[in-house]
Amino acid sequence: MAYTIDQIGQFVRGKILQNLPGEPVTHLLLDSRKLTYPGSSIFIALVSDRRDGHQYIPELYRRGLRNFIVSLPPVIADFPLANFILVRDTMQALHLLTASHRQKFKIPVIGITGSNGKTVVKEWLFQLLQEDYHIVRSPKSYNSQIGVPLSVWMLNPSHTLAIFEAGISQPGEMTNLEKIIRPDIGIFTNIGQAHDEGFLNIRQKINEKLFLFTHSRVLIYCRDHQELNDCVLQFHNQMRSPGDPRSLELLSWSAKTEADLQVHTVEKSAGQTLIAATFRKKRMEIRIPFLDDGSIENAIHCWCLMLYLGIDPSRIASRMEKLGRVAMRLELKAAINHCSLINDSYNSDLGSLTIALDFLQQQKQHPARTLILSDILQSGKPEPELYGEVADLLQKKKVHRLVGIGPSITAQKALFEKNGILQTSFYPGTPEFIRGFSPDLFHDETILLKGARVFEFERIGRLLEQKAHQTVLEINLTALTDNLVQYRMLLKPSTKIMVMVKAFSYGSGSFEIANLLQFLGVDYLAVAYADEGVELRKAGITLPIMIMNPEPVAYPAIISWKLEPEIYSLNQASRFLSELKKSGETGFPVHIKLDTGMHRLGFDPSEVSALSSLLHEDSRIRVASVFSHLAASEDPEQDRFTEEQGNLFLQMSQRLAQGIGYPVIRHISNTSAIERHPDLQLEMVRLGIGIYGIDHARVIQDRLRNVSTLKTTVAQVKTVAAGETVGYGRGGKLLRDSRIATVGIGYADGYSRRLGNGTGHMLVQGNAAPVVGQVCMDMTMLDVTGIPDVKEGDEVLVFGEDLPLRQLAEWAGTIPYELLTGISQRVKRVYYEE
Repeated sequence: MAYTIDQIGQFVRGKILQNLPGEPVTHLLLDSRKLTYPGSSIFIALVSDRRDGHQYIPELYRRGLRNFIVSLPPVIADFPLANFILVRDTMQALHLLTASHRQKFKIPVIGITGSNGKTVVKEWLFQLLQEDYHIVRSPKSYNSQIGVPLSVWMLNPSHTLAIFEAGISQPGEMTNLEKIIRPDIGIFTNIGQAHDEGFLNIRQKINEKLFLFTHSRVLIYCRDHQELNDCVLQFHNQMRSPGDPRSLELLSWSAKTEADLQVHTVEKSAGQTLIAATFRKKRMEIRIPFLDDGSIENAIHCWCLMLYLGIDPSRIASRMEKLGRVAMRLELKAAINHCSLINDSYNSDLGSLTIALDFLQQQKQHPARTLILSDILQSGKPEPELYGEVADLLQKKKVHRLVGIGPSITAQKALFEKNGILQTSFYPGTPEFIRGFSPDLFHDETILLKGARVFEFERIGRLLEQKAHQTVLEINLTALTDNLVQYRMLLKPSTKIMVMVKAFSYGSGSFEIANLLQFLGVDYLAVAYADEGVELRKAGITLPIMIMNPEPVAYPAIISWKLEPEIYSLNQASRFLSELKKSGETGFPVHIKLDTGMHRLGFDPSEVSALSSLLHEDSRIRVASVFSHLAASEDPEQDRFTEEQGNLFLQMSQRLAQGIGYPVIRHISNTSAIERHPDLQLEMVRLGIGIYGIDHARVIQDRLRNVSTLKTTVAQVKTVAAGETVGYGRGGKLLRDSRIATVGIGYADGYSRRLGNGTGHMLVQGNAAPVVGQVCMDMTMLDVTGIPDVKEGDEVLVFGEDLPLRQLAEWAGTIPYELLTGISQRVKRVYYEE
């Protein structure tokens, strides 16, 4: 579908300021960093508290983009070849544009909402219905005020069914999404506590979500959620019009009470669940390859939908048995031969491929980018057209090498080879690739693995992954992004952010985190030592990087790699100036550390005059910022001291600025001070452990998401008799016959010895299992007596969402910083996006 500027102007109810001949619009652009098709895209300049899309218009114009929707009138003379549509609100314009696009299609549209299960239900419906329909669906979890419009924009005339999910966090949002999706069929998965903070109570949240189904023909839901059932019945009565055939129909299911699909039995055995039910007086059953309650609930929603569509129960049962697990995230891992591996076998279509390639482009740690891609199934497009688009996309996303796997992509290999830029190799199937695999084929590159489920790319992933033991630290990049947003909301729009990535980003990883922060537009990074900064530069990080402990031996590297040292004494300043003289550098940026009460490093008040004279007289240095450390910003009992520190810092920094003759950026606020002492935000703040999900202030902690999850596995389980002892020193004496599980983590991995002898616990099958005896170097023993069916290979949670790191720190008598930064480098890091 393509639209002219005149058509778009009508859709968004805007004023066309300039309309020149050009390509029709087929692509929406909201993020200037993701420009791929400048000729056929239109940029919508969204405005938020921290970002104004209008500031990116000149750059986009220079890169060839010619179509813009704006809420601020541009200077037309500056953009003589561009088309502009002026609107009152660009977010509303996005919604109006995509709602108008939706109205062009008369196909069935399924809308899904609920607290949990939306994405799984959507993906399972795709698996179950792709033989009957050509389906468009939301990529990943695109269910927000921005994600829904982008999903709906993917509709094209080849589609025969659409499945979109919708999520909200506050009242008023679902009304907007309903106008865009306009679902004919609705599914309300369940109701839980997610986003409770945005609503008065759970009933308000349910009622708000129900607005999605204002114009739907049917609503599928479970009657066993009492408050949900009550609200649905009330909503149904409000929507009912006597004699109106368009009135909302309810299709309910229940395992407890009367419903359209009455579930009789749920039997779990041998990795499968058999569900028996009656639908319209007909008994039927399905079997799914899952045991957990969430999967059972999600499968029954899908069952109801397929019955509503009139699909034969025997065909439904056959397909249900083949349901595959939904990979809910895109993962970034260390791979063989100094490579990085992006594993995204979540789905395989042009939309998800574009998203994955955007993530590939963000990775700067390797100069080369490789894509391993399977056939794209069920696209609805002729294969020459489909793979021609893929080839064009790979060129625009600067992919260097393609490994194509599958008969269809292999048949179209000439499309990828025609420009001679892309290195290519093709295989008819995954077995053929594996037979010809050699580790020597991959070196110092970022590899994106993208394949449809039937191609079993997990087998390729196992070949490419760097081998490591089974203890893994998972880092949720989506949660880290959300946490950054939470802190940005506390800042004035003009306040800059420096993020601390020292100590391997608090144990979370160096370039992986820095890459994301650079993409998210933070202003500065800070590390402890020069070698950390050098590694970030080698990984493609171009942001300014402050070095907090610059050793004299590292001065040449600091200068050559354009790192910015902290200067904290007159002697140190003189030594760095001497090094600058050797290099011939002038105006080199440095950061001046003032001591306002921490008494660790920094200039005392009595030294400011001498420092000012030195800096004023020497052009080799230019002060980029002046800063200090708060000693106890998190402690209400120390607020007076914090205020004294702040006042002294303002006085000292003012004297310094006057002495050197130019203004400088000032920063004294750390993570805790951002919320507790907003008057000290000044021109910049330093965000540390807060971005990783930990803040001393309860009001902020409740808004943050867990970023890091440490997991290990059970190596062995044995029964040990009462009176026996476990571990070194015989410290773990058993008072009863016990089941002891040995797990693959010890103090060499960063699990503190202070957690031994019953002090610490881990979660096995969701149950707390205390540590027995002393923590060993590589192993720890847990008492799993009373936890049924614990076996070798079972996953064990060391800390994460269900066992917060703060709890471990309390048990160990320390702080979360120490435990997080102590996670050993031998523990494999897995980075993922939801």
